[in-house]
Amino acid sequence: MKHYPSLLQNENLNYPAASPQDLLYTIRNLSLHYGDLLALDNINLNIPRAQITAIIGPSGCGKSSFLYCISRLIDHVAGARVSGEILFDASNLFDSNLDNTLLRRRVAYIFQKPTPFPFSIKKNIALPLLEHQLVPKKTIDETVEMSLRSVGLWDEVKDRLEQSALSLSGGQQQRLCIARSLALNPEVLIMDEPCSALDPISSAVVEELISELGRRYTVIMVTHNLAQAKRIAHNAALFWLQNNAGALIEFDNCDRLFTQAKHPLTRAYVSGYKG
Repeated sequence: MKHYPSLLQNENLNYPAASPQDLLYTIRNLSLHYGDLLALDNINLNIPRAQITAIIGPSGCGKSSFLYCISRLIDHVAGARVSGEILFDASNLFDSNLDNTLLRRRVAYIFQKPTPFPFSIKKNIALPLLEHQLVPKKTIDETVEMSLRSVGLWDEVKDRLEQSALSLSGGQQQRLCIARSLALNPEVLIMDEPCSALDPISSAVVEELISELGRRYTVIMVTHNLAQAKRIAHNAALFWLQNNAGALIEFDNCDRLFTQAKHPLTRAYVSGYKG
C-alpha cells in the first residue's frame, strides 16, 4: 500500500500502510443541492480501501452526483451546494486548504463515455505525466509502455503510438483513459458506468480489467448492470429516489446484499421486482 502526504496544505502527515478493511471514505450527513433542488439527502456511508464498491439503483437517484461529490468534481457544477462531511483518509475533502493538485492525482475519474484527448495515443499518456512532472522526460516512453500494458492495450497499439487516440475503438479508448489515469499513480478509481457505452465484447474486456484493478486500487463505480456488480464488486450501495431526492437505502458486501438484503426495497430491486 502506497504512502501519501496529507491533502491539507500546512499539515505534514503521512498515512500509514492500511489493510483492505480500513476505511478510505467516511461520509456523514452528506446532502447536495443544485440551486433549490435537493439532489442527495443525508447520505451516511463508509467506503473501504482496496476493494470494489458498486453504486447501484435506478436512473435519477443521485448516483453520479454522489461520485461528483466524493471526487470534488462537484466544484465545477454551477449552483451546486454540498453540506455534511466527507473525510478522505482523515482529511476533510471540502477543507479550504485542500491541495487540489494532489487530490486529482490520488482520485482518478473515469467517465461513462471514453474521453481521450484529441492527440496521439502516446501523448494521451505522456502529457499528464509531463504536466505533473512525475517522471523525467527520458523515462516517458517506458512509463507509457507500462501504463498501456497495465490495461492490456500495449500489444494492440504499440505499432501506432503516434496515431490519433480517436482512431481507437470505443473499448480501446476507455482502456486508454484508464491507462492515462493509472500513469499518475492514483489510489482511487471512480468510474461512472464505464462499460455502458461499449459493445458486449468490449464491455467484457473492460469489466475483466476493473476486476483486476480492484486487487490494487480502491474502485468506486456506478453500474446499472446488477450481474456485473455481483461478478466483480466486493460491496454495493443501493441508492433510491425518496421524497424527490437521492437517498441511500442499504450498503453491505455483495454476497449479503444480493442474497440476504435487510431492506424490502433492496430485496425487490435485486430480484427484479422493482426499479
